[in-house]
Amino acid sequence: MKDNLLNHSLIIARYGEIGLKSPRVRGRFERQLKSNIKTAFECKIKISQGRIYIHPKNFDEALTKLKRIFGIVSFSPAIHTKTTYEDIENDLGKYTEKLIEENLISSKTKFAVRCRRVGDHDFSSQEMAGFAGSIVRKKIDAPVDLSNPDIKIFLEVREDETYIFHEKIRGPGGLPLGSQGRLVALISSGIDSPVAAYLMMKRGCAITAIHFDNDPFAGPKVTENFKELINKLNEYSYGFPIRTKIVKYGDYLEKCKDNAPEKLTCVLCKSGMYKLASEVAKKENALGIVDGSSVGQVASQTLHNILATRANAEFPILSPLIGLDKIEIEKISRKIGTFPISEINDGGCSAVPRYPETKAELSRVNDALELINQEVEIKKAVEKLY
Repeated sequence: MKDNLLNHSLIIARYGEIGLKSPRVRGRFERQLKSNIKTAFECKIKISQGRIYIHPKNFDEALTKLKRIFGIVSFSPAIHTKTTYEDIENDLGKYTEKLIEENLISSKTKFAVRCRRVGDHDFSSQEMAGFAGSIVRKKIDAPVDLSNPDIKIFLEVREDETYIFHEKIRGPGGLPLGSQGRLVALISSGIDSPVAAYLMMKRGCAITAIHFDNDPFAGPKVTENFKELINKLNEYSYGFPIRTKIVKYGDYLEKCKDNAPEKLTCVLCKSGMYKLASEVAKKENALGIVDGSSVGQVASQTLHNILATRANAEFPILSPLIGLDKIEIEKISRKIGTFPISEINDGGCSAVPRYPETKAELSRVNDALELINQEVEIKKAVEKLY
């Protein structure tokens, strides 16, 4: 949409599940959402009766960024008028003329008017919709179709104020970022983990991303991709930019390969990641860890291995992709813009054994952890965080 060709004076944004919270919790979430919006772009905001009234300095910027602010279900560029027949007829008439100028409505366009009313008035919502429809018909002889219109014109009558708009743009939904505390996210350069982080951000969680630099078992492209993925995810992190931690993990992996059964390398690797993430979580005051596990997708994600790698976890480990298949995950990845980065060939990890263990027994894993002296190795790795 081009910047304000319809002379919009404000944007009306809507939230969803926030409205189901208790008044106290709803107020807290509204304040967080308001703060995140103001961080995204310069504007004036008022929240009233489940609506967010936004007066942005730059309409184009606001319309772009509102699509990426968690907590917003939909939003509409709108004009504002007084709730009188005279004012509505005058301003809706002008708005219709603009729709005609922009070729959004013509004599062949089927249209409908929808009216929603809050407050006491001397007309019903249906009566106002009929009145508004007659105004549109005076401007252009377009057919009315209440069942399957090509365009809908909306009137929101709120006490003495009326708002007019013709589109509802989808937002990402969810909860305001930062409203649910912080998580440490294990982020590789692949498809799954950025999607997992995104989904927890959508649930209101601020993110500290930890990346494992597996040199010499993986090349520098892996870490480069990680940084690009964080840049993309940061497009959704208004109010709470993603914090990043990178750890030199090659020495730990080498210890696993040299001192433990080769088949267990991936299991010991994932176990070490959770241990390191736990140390980061303590320093970041995080409440849990998130990863991109999906049952059965790779060797370390069979149910047996999930149990073995998480048995000694100090923090809750959340896996929002656990029941999704690769096609479903890729669909989200494409939608949020991380897929083109993740699909770049980064060379993979050469530490993966030819025949990795898929049914690790916890007792054998614990024996292997003693062989590599995991606690000591993790302490060494923590010192290599940057």
